[in-house]
Amino acid sequence: MRTPHYDWIGHHAHGRPQALALTDLTRNRSYTYAALDMRIARAAAMLAAGGIGRGMRVAVLAQNCSDLYELMFACGRVGAIFIPLNWRLTVAELSYIFANSEPALLLHDADNAEAAAQLAAGKDVALVLMGGDEDTPYERALAAAEPFRDPVALFHDDVQVLMYTSGTTGFPKGAMLTYAMGFWNAINLGVPIGIGADARFLSVMPFFHTAGINLFGNPVFHAGGHVLMMRAFDPGATLAALGDPALGITHFFGVPAVYLFMAQHPDFAATDLSTLRIACVGGAATPPPLLELWSQRGIPLANGYGMTETGPGVSLLTGADAARKQGSVGQPLLHVETRIVKDDGSEAGIDEAGELWVRGPGITPGYWRDPAGTEASFVDGWLKTGDVLRRDADGYFFVMDRAKDMYISGGENVYPAEVEGVLHRLEGIADAAVIGVADERWGETGLAIVVARADAAIDEAAVLAHCGENLARFKHPRTVIFTDVLPRTASGKIHKPTLRERFGAGA
Repeated sequence: MRTPHYDWIGHHAHGRPQALALTDLTRNRSYTYAALDMRIARAAAMLAAGGIGRGMRVAVLAQNCSDLYELMFACGRVGAIFIPLNWRLTVAELSYIFANSEPALLLHDADNAEAAAQLAAGKDVALVLMGGDEDTPYERALAAAEPFRDPVALFHDDVQVLMYTSGTTGFPKGAMLTYAMGFWNAINLGVPIGIGADARFLSVMPFFHTAGINLFGNPVFHAGGHVLMMRAFDPGATLAALGDPALGITHFFGVPAVYLFMAQHPDFAATDLSTLRIACVGGAATPPPLLELWSQRGIPLANGYGMTETGPGVSLLTGADAARKQGSVGQPLLHVETRIVKDDGSEAGIDEAGELWVRGPGITPGYWRDPAGTEASFVDGWLKTGDVLRRDADGYFFVMDRAKDMYISGGENVYPAEVEGVLHRLEGIADAAVIGVADERWGETGLAIVVARADAAIDEAAVLAHCGENLARFKHPRTVIFTDVLPRTASGKIHKPTLRERFGAGA
């Protein structure tokens, strides 16, 4: 028997209609659960009138705004699949995602209108402008629509969101996020961090990340709390919101760079953070000095581990253990099974490194239209995370390394294979490799190691310009080093450990 999914917003709209549900701080809009439920019903009617139904895809290319949550929930009411596109990507990068997912409708804000038009050119895709004032086509459509009153039946194994992650082969993969994943993440994280109807969560992470939706927006909606969101992260504005007693923010999440930039802001020391019950951090390794700095302000950061494919919650280190287990990403959450597996397939012992495997009801069923990628990622129902961890004697996880050479820059996953593919398309490059190197500002940045063709007149500026035309900014190598030859293994693969030893420390 399939497990049904229930309408969280509709439930709270019936039981607590006047409770605040969603606030768009940038546009100065707030909606009660009753008002949000009505907007979702009208957005669902707009989708249905446009022929959008079960299994069809609806894409959005826009910076954070309250319309994004409305649309995601409206897609559920008609059975469609929601696709939040990464507006930081180039049109060339988005084109692959567009071709893979084949959305029937693309909504966009004014800043992304040109990119949306290019993506939709020559395709049977409707375009709708949203995210602006009351006179946008989206707002006019909602105002004219009769509320949609016949939602389709949804089940836990239905796909709610396609979230594209950078692929290790150079192409993004569409992780299928089911309703079960959202539900179990709300339970797994909601209980240990105290999310209830009185939670007031400030969201600054972009919606095209699992953090933007699930850390902790969805868990707060599940509990009937209040989500407040900003168009984009700004250190000063975020500190001001966290310190505003009228907003009373209780929960917050950010990648390490978010906390670093706030700590560097002149208002950091004077900001009153007394309403903040818990601040969680994840997405990259958090430097111990940064943890100590926030702890001195009375906010011990709760470190965690997860990934898009896991819902994302896998483990959490609560604030009470932050000092005792500094550097740990905590213990596994309740409804998650974990294993640490060595290269020979055996279980790793205490403090032995191995690849983390995860299993449970909140794990993705696989990748959209990618059976080979799905098969390669699972063993007997266990998702192979590709990350190397160890577990200490008390059962706390520590991240040791990232397999497949991925590095994280400013909270963004960067896969060298994708960047290397772009480098190889530049005339004059004979060979190239990319590694992540430490960076005080972004955590890690890319270093490109290039072998130029003998007859080529190519320099660092030309390489960086080429990357600028073909890659999102966070994927750009910060530095280019030229060398005569790249080290390779006996099988012909570039030996990244040698490159890290030779170039990583001094880069």
